[in-house]
Amino acid sequence: MAYEKPMEEIKQDAADLYWLAFLLTGSSDLSVDIAADSAAEEDAETSFFSGWMQGWRRRLVIAKALNIIHDPLADSARRTAQAYHKGATTPRNWSLNPGMTKADVEKALLAIDAFPRAALLLLLFEGVAMPDAATLLDADPALVKKAQEIGLRELIANLAGIFPRDEDRVMRLPKC
Repeated sequence: MAYEKPMEEIKQDAADLYWLAFLLTGSSDLSVDIAADSAAEEDAETSFFSGWMQGWRRRLVIAKALNIIHDPLADSARRTAQAYHKGATTPRNWSLNPGMTKADVEKALLAIDAFPRAALLLLLFEGVAMPDAATLLDADPALVKKAQEIGLRELIANLAGIFPRDEDRVMRLPKC
């Protein structure tokens, strides 16, 4: 017996996949294409396989998004490798503002360079294991860890509205 998803659930799944692709690519147009491709692949699923298929679709969206931005992601990875990095620290007594909206989180994430943002999204938000994230990002796990820490620190700064002073800059290229 086939499991028919309610239309609202299908729409929410498509919106979630679009948002994931958008946060990874930073491009609305590319994200629409990726989410549309994923939605077109959706068949009637049995309830037994529906959760597994949803997870598989998320992985496909991630792979497609990262493939589409391969060159800018590689450029960002080079910048991340050269960046000065103090380590991930959270300001004391910092907490997320309860009035924070999805748009605020989106804006804060999109302000982060592509590679640290992708590392943060994969490792923290999607719960991808480090070896898998390193494979998806085509990078050494140590660089992915550094990128995650940079991304987290920048996300916290962006959400808190505390942009580091020049001498406390989170990511800085070495002086030539």
